[in-house]
This record gives sequence, structure tokens and C-alpha cells, in this order.
Amino acid sequence: MDLDDRSRVHWRGGGSDFWPDDRGWRRRLVIALMLVGLLASLGLHVAIGWADALGALTFAQRLVGVLFLLAGVVEGIALPAVVDHWGRRQVRLSGALVLLGVLMTLATTSLLLFLWLQEREYIATVLIFLGLWLWSLWALHALIRDKVWRGIPHPRKFALGVTVTALMTAVSLGYSILYQPIAAPMHFVLRAEFGTPRTDSGSPYVHVPLVLYAKNDGGIPVYIVIDDYTVTGSLAKFSGSGDGLKEWKGDQEGGWWNPEAEAYRSDVTYEVVASGQFQGPGSTLDAGEEFKMEKVITLPKSTKYETLNADLQFAILRQDRGKIDDEFYNPKLSWIKSEGRYYCPPDECGEHVIYHGRVRYNTNLINVTRKPRYVAAFWAPEEAPDVFISSFNFKKEKKNQSIYGIYQGLDEGEVSREAERYGLVWASVNSEVSVRGLLKQAR
Repeated sequence: MDLDDRSRVHWRGGGSDFWPDDRGWRRRLVIALMLVGLLASLGLHVAIGWADALGALTFAQRLVGVLFLLAGVVEGIALPAVVDHWGRRQVRLSGALVLLGVLMTLATTSLLLFLWLQEREYIATVLIFLGLWLWSLWALHALIRDKVWRGIPHPRKFALGVTVTALMTAVSLGYSILYQPIAAPMHFVLRAEFGTPRTDSGSPYVHVPLVLYAKNDGGIPVYIVIDDYTVTGSLAKFSGSGDGLKEWKGDQEGGWWNPEAEAYRSDVTYEVVASGQFQGPGSTLDAGEEFKMEKVITLPKSTKYETLNADLQFAILRQDRGKIDDEFYNPKLSWIKSEGRYYCPPDECGEHVIYHGRVRYNTNLINVTRKPRYVAAFWAPEEAPDVFISSFNFKKEKKNQSIYGIYQGLDEGEVSREAERYGLVWASVNSEVSVRGLLKQAR
């Protein structure tokens, strides 16, 4: 109805723009607090949802990002509704819109605080979550005191719609964060095969082809965090007494032992013949994709090696659980002083190629409730490659440490937990051939 139509409405002491017994400063304070809280909540929803809506790997994860962006839109619509509800109330649903925005803030901040409590790591953003959570409780109390549901045409349907939306969001979150990464299997086909050697009568060398092959035969694309192929030659003495089986216990004082033993082989030693990287750290292997590399190993015809062993191994990280930032792809050389915080004197740390960068979880909800996580990988031609994920960030006060010193300063529980969360696992294959048999095949 037209409140200014004097034939229908009679005002005593003022008109439609006058609030009887109005405490204007209190209304303006409530409006200001409501606007600040909704603006902060809008920014939080957009910050969480934007990265997932545009860059998430799976449809479910992108859907979660879109839901957060839509929640941000609702928060934006609620901003003018605040001014109207505590103003002239020209829109009947203004109170309901504000109530919806406050309920979304309460639900989101409650979820964020719940996720934060799982780790209880100190981060500055937890103060924002806690502040918005307390604000939403105050705002909800103020709206209930005003009985804003009286302006809703069908309050039960409104409540049902809010409940269904919250349940759909919870199901989507649970599916994308928990179920899907666990249920999706991984499977790889790996091969390391020696080919037919080639030589000529005037050459003292034999060229042995080596074919390395990997195929992602599962349904999940992965990152290859670090990879390595190593060819070793074995030397051994003949044990006519058959005492070779007793040597499996190795060094008793050092706790070393050998999982293999042969009765007529003794004092087995291995020498690295060739070593290198396969596809390369930071590369990807999508579902159904394969990668093949051929190398030529050079041996002297007079070699004393009994066997050649080829090992292909790489550490993989599931893309449906995490994403590696671009900075990881740039290798750092530990023996060069210009590398800054990655430099370590070779006589103390050895010489390693280091790959280091930020790794993020598959949903931004987890990223904003945790300290940053980093993946670090180390490669050297005569050492086994190594990799770990943790909050360690090569701070300056921890420079001049070898990989072993770094590991001593890490929380083993954190390293194991992060590896499981991101699906960081190793895949490997081994192949062994007789050197004499290769030399007989040489063309």
C-alpha cells in the first residue's frame, strides 16, 4: 500500500519517513556491523571458490567452487537488503535475504574452524574465521530478535530450501574431498628392457640398448615428482663351498642385511654404470598416456661384470589430491653459491639437484586452513632419489644441510601424513641380464 496516501493512512507526529522513538545511532551501528560482516564473508567465499571453480581437476571439485561463488553472490545481494531492512523496509524479503547471508556465513566459518581444529596450526586467517563466526552468531541473534521470518511468504519452504542446499553442499564436499580421491584406483605398466648389443671387430666397446617405458593404465592423472633410472653392474666371487647363503646378514654392527642370497656367489658388489632422469621432475602422466625412452649403455668387451641391472623408479603425486606450483619445475644446484638458500658446501652435503615448490590440496577449503605445504625432491647420479612433502621451506636458518640433516629436523609423522594425503607413492621396475649372454648376442 502507498504509505503516503493520506486517504488511507493517517500519521501522527510525522510521515512515512519518520521513525517514532527512533534511536538512529543504534540503527546506523547495526547497519555498519552487518555490512562489514557480509562484505568480509563475501570476500572469503570468493577467495575459496574462485581457485576451485577455474582450476580444479574434477567436475565435483569445480562444482564446490561454483557453490562458494554462488554463496558470495547471495552475500552481495544481502548488502542492499541490510540497508532496506533497517531502513524503510520497502522490500518484503529484505530481512530473509540478510538471514540467508548470515546462515551461509555461519555454516562456512563453522566448517573452516572444524577443518582447522583437525591440525590446530597457527595461521593468521584463523582469526578471520573466528571473528566471522562470532559475528554470524551476533547477527543471527539480532535477526531472530527482529523476527525477520514474518516477512517471508512461506517460511517453511524457505527453511526447507536452505536445508536442502546445505545438504547438497555437504554431499559435494564429502564426495570431492574424501570419497573420490580414495575410491579412484591407480595402475602403472613399467618396463626396463635390454636390447641386442652392437659392436664391431675394431672396437673395444659394446653398445647395449636400454628401453624404458611407463604407462598410466589407471584412471587418475599424476605428477612425476622425481624419477631416476640406474644401470648397475654386479661383481662377485665364486663360492665353491656354497657359503654364499650365509652372507645375507651383512654387517652385524651396522644393522645392514641383504634380502637376497646365493649359495655359490660371494662378496657381491655393485657399481653404477649409468644413471639419469626419465621423464623429468614435475612432468605429468595423464590417464592412458605412455612415455618411452631409449638409451645406449657402453661397456668394454673385457668387462668383468657378471650381470647388468636396470632400475626405473619414480615418485608420483595424484592430481586429484594435489597441485604443484610452477616454481617446482626449476632445478636448483646445491653446489652453486648463487642458488642462495639452496646452496650447501659439497664437502658437507654432497652435490644434489633440488626441486622445491608449493603443493596445494585438491580443494581450497583445506589450503586456507593449513600452513603452506612444500614438496622437495633430491637427485644425484650415484644416490637413490628422495622426496618429501612437509611445511619445510628451506628457510635461511636451515641452509647448509644435507638431505639427511634436513630429514633429522623434520617431523616424521608430518612427512608420512602428508604423503598419504597427497597420494605420494613410488613405482619401480627392475630388470637383470647376464653380461656373457649379452656379449654373445653382440652383432
